[in-house]
Amino acid sequence: MILNVGKWSFVVGVVLAVVAGFFTVPYALTILAVLGLIVGFLNVTAKKSQEYLVAVITILIIGSAGIQAFSALGTLYSLYTAILTNTIAFVAASGLVVAIKEILMINKADQI
Repeated sequence: MILNVGKWSFVVGVVLAVVAGFFTVPYALTILAVLGLIVGFLNVTAKKSQEYLVAVITILIIGSAGIQAFSALGTLYSLYTAILTNTIAFVAASGLVVAIKEILMINKADQI
């Protein structure tokens, strides 16, 4: 059952990131951050954490650079910026949890 919570948190987070780009959703960034934390705790195993962190870093860099680079889109720029900002909030929260878990595992391995 816990795994289902993680999977549904991911699905809801992705959908909310896109929907909140089109419509005003109260507390969208807070909800996305909480969902990201849940995803980071429940979905990413120790075996996949390095791959996940590389993907998170890539999304954060491309998202941040994309917001600046696509300012020439005109009316689509605000939509694009909102979706990317929402996605960054979701992904950054999950990446933070995975990074902390990875640091704790490294420290644990060094103490043995």
